[in-house]
Amino acid sequence: MRYMNDPRQQKLFDPFERMFSPLAYKTIQKGWQGLFRHAILELLPVEILAEEFHPEAGRPTKELYSMAGLLFIAEFHNWNTEQAAEAYMFNTDIWYALNLNPGPQSMSTRTIERYQKLFRENDLAGVIMKDVTSRLVELLELNITEQRLDSTHVFSNMASFGRTSLMGVTIKRFLTQVKRHDAKAYATLPEELRIRYQPSQNRLFADTARGGENRKLLRQQVAEDMYTLVKRFIDDEGINHRSSFRMLCTVFEQQCEITEEKVEIRKETGGSVIQNPSDPDATFDGHKGQGYQVQIAETCADGNEVQLITCAIPQTASDSDAQAVEEVCEVLSESGRLPKRMLADTLYGGDENVLTCSENGVELVSPVSGKAPLPGKLTIGDFTVDKATETVTACPAGYTPAESVYNPDTGKTRTVMSSEYCNACNRRKECPVKRARRGYRIEHTAKQRRLDKRRREEETEEFRTVYSKRAGIESTNSGIKRRTGMSRVRVRGEASVYNAIILRMAGWNIFQAARTEKARDYVRAHMPGSGEGLIPAGCAAYLRAFSAQIRQNCVFLLRHEIVFSWIGPGRLRCPA
Repeated sequence: MRYMNDPRQQKLFDPFERMFSPLAYKTIQKGWQGLFRHAILELLPVEILAEEFHPEAGRPTKELYSMAGLLFIAEFHNWNTEQAAEAYMFNTDIWYALNLNPGPQSMSTRTIERYQKLFRENDLAGVIMKDVTSRLVELLELNITEQRLDSTHVFSNMASFGRTSLMGVTIKRFLTQVKRHDAKAYATLPEELRIRYQPSQNRLFADTARGGENRKLLRQQVAEDMYTLVKRFIDDEGINHRSSFRMLCTVFEQQCEITEEKVEIRKETGGSVIQNPSDPDATFDGHKGQGYQVQIAETCADGNEVQLITCAIPQTASDSDAQAVEEVCEVLSESGRLPKRMLADTLYGGDENVLTCSENGVELVSPVSGKAPLPGKLTIGDFTVDKATETVTACPAGYTPAESVYNPDTGKTRTVMSSEYCNACNRRKECPVKRARRGYRIEHTAKQRRLDKRRREEETEEFRTVYSKRAGIESTNSGIKRRTGMSRVRVRGEASVYNAIILRMAGWNIFQAARTEKARDYVRAHMPGSGEGLIPAGCAAYLRAFSAQIRQNCVFLLRHEIVFSWIGPGRLRCPA
């Protein structure tokens, strides 16, 4: 049965006001806890979560707002399930943030794990990130017209293996399953092979030093063992359907190849290959290593009191940054947070990405890869071009070409300059035209022209001033990892890792927003007795006055030691 308490419904008296000292009560209101309780808790997608439970039948669920909030808080605090359960039962600031009544609370790790599974299956992390960010952007009145884009690496909770260890561990896990489910088939395997993979995973191949000829021989032996096992069990219907065998086949195919019935180790495997059987979704980046990454877009306008993350797209480590720009623009457009200017590093600054951003009304400011022209050298960007026809109308010296023809099939413009002009030109040495049979010739594409123009712009002081803001996202990446523990998450697998990344990004936004005076004003306006929430606006003044009168009466009774006794519903007896 579904159990939900709308957090917008305020109590007449806040029970935490007596529980905390005045300083502690003020501190918790100003912290992330106050913002979470009064601005975030009501946004959590409990309606989606409630669909997993019957509306009336069965045992009542845990209060769904508090459960969704607990999973969210636990993620951006980097708690495991035991720590999350203890915080729910013992931490008074968590009671405040989750709008729980002070008192005995109970929570088991099994319950948390069950709700975490529902979060992953329903992709609730994405819903939370979208709703929380929208609320905070509106609450803080952020300027989102300028944003910056970057990626940061994330390690999952898996060991880092070399190629030999990867193949060895894959074999060991497969043999463990064979021994457990088909002992007779296991006994038929060569004894030498079985003994080689008997040590624990941590001690596997420990007697062979890394590097050197012995390690190469060992790697070849392991590859041949994999091939032996694949051939042996490929037609065994009792084994070949198991995940450990499919993993064995996949790793063998990625790491090895068969040449004339001989097993050979592939020289290059690329980054999009399995790195650990425990986390088959993790891939490899040559610069940052194994695991995952996340594309982050963050505001960077000067007038903002703090900067918030507007978009977070988790990916595997091998995904290219250059391919992420289009998806980032789509996500920002769908959420209504598309900027006018986006700052990014060189990897994002390809011409195709600049055009994609331009189609969405975004100016992508990024350095261009490749060498800048030498000082004084002319480029095709110095020629005058008619953009309607893509033909050259004048050279840098102002001379008109003898011929300029655009070929739409190749996308190239072929331009011929008269020898009469070029031979007499005092800028001939700096000009990119080359001597041909008829005069001087130059060929170019629109892409070359755009890139040359951007390289010229990079040398200006205006570009340096605008682009200098991009560096700030590096401190954001570092801060997120320090505050939320995102450098290495506690889970494995794409669904779990992506869920953790997105919730930590949303949590970072809450930490940032809680530092602002606008957020504190919002919390103060929504405290009990403020007249906000579900209490009708017309009753607010009356309730405040009624609350104050009750307090005064209680103080009077206590001062005069007057004690009332309960004698029935709605009846009190005052002693003589």
